[in-house]
Amino acid sequence: VEDVIEQADYLYGSGETEKLYRLLVQHKNSDDAELLWRLARSSRDLAQLGSTSAEEKKKLTYDSLEYAKKALEKNESNSAAHKWYGICLSDVGDYEGIKTKIGNAIIIKEHFQRAIELNPKDATTIHLIGIWCYSFAEMPWYQRKIAATLFATPPTSTFQEALRYFHMAEEADPNFYSKNLLFLGKTYLKLNNKKMALLWLSKAKEYPAQTEEDKQV
Repeated sequence: VEDVIEQADYLYGSGETEKLYRLLVQHKNSDDAELLWRLARSSRDLAQLGSTSAEEKKKLTYDSLEYAKKALEKNESNSAAHKWYGICLSDVGDYEGIKTKIGNAIIIKEHFQRAIELNPKDATTIHLIGIWCYSFAEMPWYQRKIAATLFATPPTSTFQEALRYFHMAEEADPNFYSKNLLFLGKTYLKLNNKKMALLWLSKAKEYPAQTEEDKQV
């Protein structure tokens, strides 16, 4: 198992999305949480590729949630399993409609928070809670109405709370992710602090693009 994980991490670092998936999918019946969460991430990465058909993307998205769920069943105290379960559950919500997406929101946040409890230095998960807060802070009124029918106390957040998480992520791992810099800028804009917004948006613009996502930022 350790050899497979080592090989998988090398392929992930090299951006070999398809090769990595082919390696890991052979181990989909494994009982090892470390393998399973990597397979969940790999399935999701393959789903995100532009060359993946819509039908295949949907299948991979649902598969990735199953793998993440299995990883959690095998090891409930695995930080990455919680993180990827939250991410994959959010992705599945895109297919299930707004009601399911809002309904799953609290579960997603709980898994992200559990991941941080287990690994407080995981800047990406701290960033994801920031995104969660930002999404709820700017939620349109009709979605708020749906949320109010689903929960006795619907989930809410503020841009200040989102900002706090984006800064915490930056403190945990400075300059780790172009999107965190971008959202620091966007959140400061929402709070009408143009000077700070410009500072962070400039940093995002100057960030060396390594991935497809960086280029979009």
